[in-house]
Amino acid sequence: MKMITTTVRTLPAWRSGVIFIGLLLASTAHSGGQGRYMDIAVFLQTAFAAAEPGMSTLWIDDELRAPIEELLGHPFDGLRVRYWRDGGRTAWVFDEIGKEQPITIGVSVKDDAVEIVRVLEFREVRGWEIRHPFFTDQFTGVQVTAEQRFNRSIDGITGATLSVAAVSRVVRLALFLSHYTEHEHS
Repeated sequence: MKMITTTVRTLPAWRSGVIFIGLLLASTAHSGGQGRYMDIAVFLQTAFAAAEPGMSTLWIDDELRAPIEELLGHPFDGLRVRYWRDGGRTAWVFDEIGKEQPITIGVSVKDDAVEIVRVLEFREVRGWEIRHPFFTDQFTGVQVTAEQRFNRSIDGITGATLSVAAVSRVVRLALFLSHYTEHEHS
């Protein structure tokens, strides 16, 4: 009977280390820009320079749910929305799905126009570029028309289409709810 032998070829230690480092770098590159960029408290300090107002609650009834769902383009399951108001300025924080994960977005509105948009936390693998001021600053001064469209165009980002759409939906929602709560309090 003939014996079959095999040899196991091992890599030199330095090659194993190079491969390990390469895999480590590839896995961290895959996570991209995921992370928390700003706490809600810091966002509110940015939105309300003087002092942070108390939190308010907007209860969502069936009548209000319909336009919210139309703006978002999907069902809205929340029973309430929390927001902050000081005079004609409101601040809103929403989680909206990009592709698969929620993106936490803060929007400050004053006199029916956007003042500030900030990505507070990003959990997606792609599209993290939306957190940068070159994108979010485009919304400053934006208002919506009677048809709930922006009064000017917003440039997208190649490869971040779903994240751009999520921010746009949240900005429209914040403008709508800010206007709604302003007239509710009048």
